Amino acid sequence: MEYIPSNPAEVKEMLASIGASGIDELFAPIPASARIEKLHLPDGISEHALVKRFQTLAAKNRSLDNLVCFRGAGVYDHFIPTLVEDIISRPEFYTAYTPYQAEASQGTLQTIFEYQSMICALTGLDVANASLYDGATAVAEAVLLAMRTSGRSSVILSAGIHPEYREVVATYLQGIASEIVTIPLVNGATPAAALKQAINEKTAAIVIQSPNFVGTVEEMAVVGTLAAANNALFIAVVNPISLGLLASPQEVGAHIAVGEGQALGNPSGMGGFSFGFMACRKELSWKMPGRIVGQTTDTQGRRGFVLTLQSREQHIRREKATSNICTNAALNALAGCVYMSGWGPDGLRTIAYTNAQKCRYAFEKIIAVPGFSPAFANQIFFNECAVKTTKNIQHLQKLLLKNGILGPMGLARWYPEFADVVLFCVTEIRTKEEIDRLVEVLKQA
Repeated sequence: MEYIPSNPAEVKEMLASIGASGIDELFAPIPASARIEKLHLPDGISEHALVKRFQTLAAKNRSLDNLVCFRGAGVYDHFIPTLVEDIISRPEFYTAYTPYQAEASQGTLQTIFEYQSMICALTGLDVANASLYDGATAVAEAVLLAMRTSGRSSVILSAGIHPEYREVVATYLQGIASEIVTIPLVNGATPAAALKQAINEKTAAIVIQSPNFVGTVEEMAVVGTLAAANNALFIAVVNPISLGLLASPQEVGAHIAVGEGQALGNPSGMGGFSFGFMACRKELSWKMPGRIVGQTTDTQGRRGFVLTLQSREQHIRREKATSNICTNAALNALAGCVYMSGWGPDGLRTIAYTNAQKCRYAFEKIIAVPGFSPAFANQIFFNECAVKTTKNIQHLQKLLLKNGILGPMGLARWYPEFADVVLFCVTEIRTKEEIDRLVEVLKQA
């Protein structure tokens, strides 16, 4: 491999410090078949020309700016008020990083405290942390929290939990003496009888998502009662927008509530850069991952904010740490905080009701089209509905895309038993005209 260093003496010194005689020895562990002998790069161009080239490439992509979206599956196309961008774009928020000298960053701590307070109000639980990476890591961290607290090694997961969340849980538990019991769906929901049969003295937690991945609103209160009767923890995976309409995790007996925060004021671009939220009962807070900001007063009686709890391995002995997550996605969580404070309780209830109402309207219109029928009988859903179709799903998606519509997602990738089922999502920003147009295109399939 030819390598021409810009400073040969400096390179020679660095190689000597690691005991390598030359560049060839440095790269020797890499198989020759995996090496690139030469990078074929074009000549340099001006900044203006480079910007134009990237704009041309970007124009080949299609986004939700020019597509009508009827797809969800974990990332949702909600309206984001201008207020959110105005607040989070302020330089003190937009450029700030982890407050290592935390008490000197009172503004950052205040926003995190207010975010935590709103998550507690939304879930009905006592304590919330300063957010996690995303919904998947929040679920996995909740499972570890349940195992730490209970001293038990088995966890029951519903197959209705987002498949990628379940994959992350399995990854987290690799190398740990543990057992994952997955309960298959029946008619689109998690059967209580199967949960009752699976739970035993080794069960640390039952984890249920509602609305689940195929759109069904689960009987969460039944799960809460079952968990309590067996001294297991109940982890509720929830869509935060749905809590404006559905019972809160606290009301259904959950010990821990987790979920994906993207729907709260975060865009859906690139799959939704976002945050995961977690709330729990007070008795679990000392085992909670991440960090918790608290409110106090100083020696003069003035209100102030402090990092009350930091249980990540960067701050305490690794063997006593509860998590190695080293960020709290604070900017994304701040967007969620601004979103919730802007809408308020009444606004969130209105958004949730509108989501459910419009999805029901779309569902009734779609199943009236020949070749489409309900995937599950007599199930309640929120803003996603599963529909069985006799049509070729890939052809259907391409036809919709040709007509400027990002269509439903097929479930076959994760659920072979639902190979003929597609998942439609309808949020508050979809209009009656857009839904009717979707139906007209479906009639052409």
